Amino acid sequence: MSPARPARPRIAPLPADERDPVQAELLAGVDVGSTINIFATLVRHPGLFRRWMPFGGKLLAGKLPARERELLILRIGWRCRAEYEWAQHVTIGRATGLTDEEIERIKAGPDAPGWAPFDAVLLRAADELKDDSCIGDETWAALAERYDERQLIEVPMVVGHYLLVSCTLNSLGVPLEDGVIGFGPVA
Repeated sequence: MSPARPARPRIAPLPADERDPVQAELLAGVDVGSTINIFATLVRHPGLFRRWMPFGGKLLAGKLPARERELLILRIGWRCRAEYEWAQHVTIGRATGLTDEEIERIKAGPDAPGWAPFDAVLLRAADELKDDSCIGDETWAALAERYDERQLIEVPMVVGHYLLVSCTLNSLGVPLEDGVIGFGPVA
């Protein structure tokens, strides 16, 4: 049995009036939209924040098709029970073309009825990385039928990065923004 998630932040998002000039500058350079709590929490470690942001940004604008990237991110977020990550990427996933039905089906995994074969392969890759820290030969071969070398490198990098983010969000207790729905029904 896994431990319970924090009921409240262990490290709270840094309020705007408490940010030092470096933290304020770092956040000013980020288009956070309505997603502020993750950034306002992680900016408490400015040196790490400064290095993390470009890496995460590169993965969001990488070589994988956006919809397929979001399948990977949502599956690892679900498997990690990272409610903040899940909630934010439901919105992003919709913007990439995922339907509410597909997003809800991610919870059931790669063997759920209704997946296109390659979508199931992507979900399986995320599961294998979470469970065994390695994509198995059969799943790798299926990925390699469609993806080039750069995309193949990105698959475990995306899943690994969002595993790291999920673990951090869960452990710090980063709260959902007001009005954001977590693990409830998508539609």
